[in-house]
Amino acid sequence: MNTTLALSDTFGSDLVRGIGAILLYGVVGLLLMFAGFYAIDWTTPGKLSKLVHAGLPNAVIITASGLLAMSFIIVVAIFNSASDLTGGLITSLVYGLLGIAVQVIAVRLLEWATRIDVGTMIESEKFEPASVVVAAAHVALGLVIAVGIS
Repeated sequence: MNTTLALSDTFGSDLVRGIGAILLYGVVGLLLMFAGFYAIDWTTPGKLSKLVHAGLPNAVIITASGLLAMSFIIVVAIFNSASDLTGGLITSLVYGLLGIAVQVIAVRLLEWATRIDVGTMIESEKFEPASVVVAAAHVALGLVIAVGIS
């Protein structure tokens, strides 16, 4: 019995195109994560990166949850992008940036409504249970916005 393995005529170009798409979406995702971090940092009292490096527990919790929420938004924006590579990259970028903006505004409004003093909390060296509430708000709103993108 003679068996041959045959690949389609477009296998090589499809493979290269797929690798290129992964790299390009990776760059878009990374840029959006940077934008998300800086949006959280810019709208949160204190310098988050310094507070996180100092090991302040509430700053770490809030920053980590904010990044997790941003990743939900970015993943769904990329997942729901157009099948055309160029259109998909543009759609991902636009939906991702819009999702990040909505996330930051929504979290700040929720913090205002709950009257949580985030500035004092993130600079505390002692764990504050309210940081878990802020973290949950980040994650919950990130999920809501991500579903809204889909």
